[in-house]
Amino acid sequence: MLLQRIGNSGIGLGTLLDRAAARHPANVVVLDHDLDVAPELGRRCTVAELADLVDDLASRLWAAKVRPGERVVVYKSDGFDIPLLAFAAARIGAVPVLLSPKLDGGTAAELLRRARPAYLLTDRAKLDAELPPTVHELAERILLAAGEHPDAVGLRALAGTPRVPAVTMPPDHPALVTHTSGTTGIPKMAVHTGRTLLARYRPQATAAALVRRRETVAVHVSFVHSRMVSAMAITLLRGAPLLILADEDPAHVAELFARLRPGVIEAHPNSFMLWEELADDPREPLANVRYFSSTFDAIHPRTIHRLLTASRRRSPRFAQLYGQSETGPVVGRTYTRRWTGGTDGRCVGMPFPGMTDVRVVSRDGRPPSPSSPGYIEVRSDGRAVTFLGEPERYRQQVDGDWWRMGDVGYRTRWGCLHLLDREVDIVPGFGSTLVAEDTLLARLADLTEVVVVPDPDGRAVPVVCTRNDRPLDLDAWRTAAADLPPMAPPVHWRLDELPHTATTKIKRLELARILASRNGDR
Repeated sequence: MLLQRIGNSGIGLGTLLDRAAARHPANVVVLDHDLDVAPELGRRCTVAELADLVDDLASRLWAAKVRPGERVVVYKSDGFDIPLLAFAAARIGAVPVLLSPKLDGGTAAELLRRARPAYLLTDRAKLDAELPPTVHELAERILLAAGEHPDAVGLRALAGTPRVPAVTMPPDHPALVTHTSGTTGIPKMAVHTGRTLLARYRPQATAAALVRRRETVAVHVSFVHSRMVSAMAITLLRGAPLLILADEDPAHVAELFARLRPGVIEAHPNSFMLWEELADDPREPLANVRYFSSTFDAIHPRTIHRLLTASRRRSPRFAQLYGQSETGPVVGRTYTRRWTGGTDGRCVGMPFPGMTDVRVVSRDGRPPSPSSPGYIEVRSDGRAVTFLGEPERYRQQVDGDWWRMGDVGYRTRWGCLHLLDREVDIVPGFGSTLVAEDTLLARLADLTEVVVVPDPDGRAVPVVCTRNDRPLDLDAWRTAAADLPPMAPPVHWRLDELPHTATTKIKRLELARILASRNGDR
C-alpha cells in the first residue's frame, strides 16, 4: 500500500509533500530549531504548510534562473531546510546535490568543481567564513538561503514570486546526489534516480508497515543523507507525526522525548550510543518507544540492550539495517530484550527477499569465515547509478550486478551476514577490531566509545572515551582486555576530539593519522 502511494515510476521528490498533504494535511512536523529559509514558520507546522513552503521555494529558484536538468549544490548551515530546499529544486526538475555542513569549505569547493556546471545554494555564514573565493568562479551562480551578499542572489529577496507548476522528470533521470561518508578521503558523490530511490525504500516501507499509524516518529539523521528523504516519505505518507532533531545533546533530546513521547526513533549508531544515558533519566524519555531503528552501520550490542530495557512497551524492537549511501539498506534484523549480544553481536542480518542479495568473496582462496573474512558484495535495484565526476571510481566497485561494499565478513550456515571490519581498517594479525570494541564496551560501563586503530608499526591502539571524561580505570581495563588480542595501552580522548563523518561515523584512517602525528611530536 505504501509503495502504491509513492508511485511506481519514481519517488517524485518535488511533489512528495504535496501527496502527503493531500492525505493528511493537518499532520504535524515538530522541529527543535528554526528554519533559516522561513524562521517565521516556527517549530511546529503542518504538512500542508511545509508543502506550501516547498512550492514557494521552488518558484524562487525558478526566478533565480534554475531550470530542469541543472544541478543545485546545497551547502549551508545545518537544518531541516536542507531537504526542503532539495525538494524545491526537484520540484522544478533540477537535481539537488547535497553536501554536509560538516565538510570543510575546501572539500565542499572540490565537490562543487566535480558537479559543474552547477548553482551553489549556501548562506552568508558559509560564504564568508568557510568557502574559498574560488567558488565564485566554480558556480554558475551563487544563491543564498539566508543573508545577503553583493555577489549572490538571496532567496528572501525573491519572496512573492509567482508560483510555477511542478516539473515531472523521467524515472531514470538523476533525481538526487548525496555524498558518501568520506571515511577514506574526499567523499564520492552518488547519483540516485527516481527509480533507484524508490527501490531502496521498499525494505524500509515493509518494516514501517509493522508500526501503528499514529506513533510519533523521531528522526535524527544527517539532513544531506538519502535516509532523511526515505524517513520523511515513509512517515508523512502514512500520516504519522514527525519530530526532527538537529541537536543530539542528551539533555536536549531527553527533554523533547519526555514531552513528546515518540513511539519510533531513527538515528545514527553513534547518536544512540550517546543516548544510552537516557535510560537512567527519571522522566523515562524512552518509555514509549516501540521501535528503535538504525540504518547506517553496525551498532554495539551494549547500546541495543540499554535502549530496549529503557522502553516500557510490551515488546519493543531494535531494527538494524546494514547498507551504505551507494546501495541503501541491503540486509536487516531486529532485536528484542531477550537478546543479550552473545556470539552474534556482529550479525547485521539477512537480505530482503526479492529486493536485495549478498555474497561474500574469498580474499585468500579459503572459504570466508570468522578467522578469514571475505569481501562483502551486494546486489540491489537501489544502487546508485554512478559517482558524479568519477565514473571510473564507480566502475572499480562493480562486478556485473554485484557491488563491493568495502567491508569484510562472512555468512553463517543460516545465511546471516557478519560484518567484521572495513577493508582499509584491518589490523593484520589482530582479528576483528569491531568484535574487540563490542567486547570492551560490554564489559566497561564507563566507556562511551572505543576505537581500535593501527599505529605506524602495525600495533593495535585503542582510543577510548569515558562518561563525563572521567579517568579510565586501568585495572578494570586490563581485566576486560585480558582475553582479547594484544593491544597497546589505551589512549584517552574526549569524544569531541574524534573525527566524525556527516553520519557520525568515526573516521578511523584520519584518527590513526592524528594519533601518529601526536606521537611523532612528542
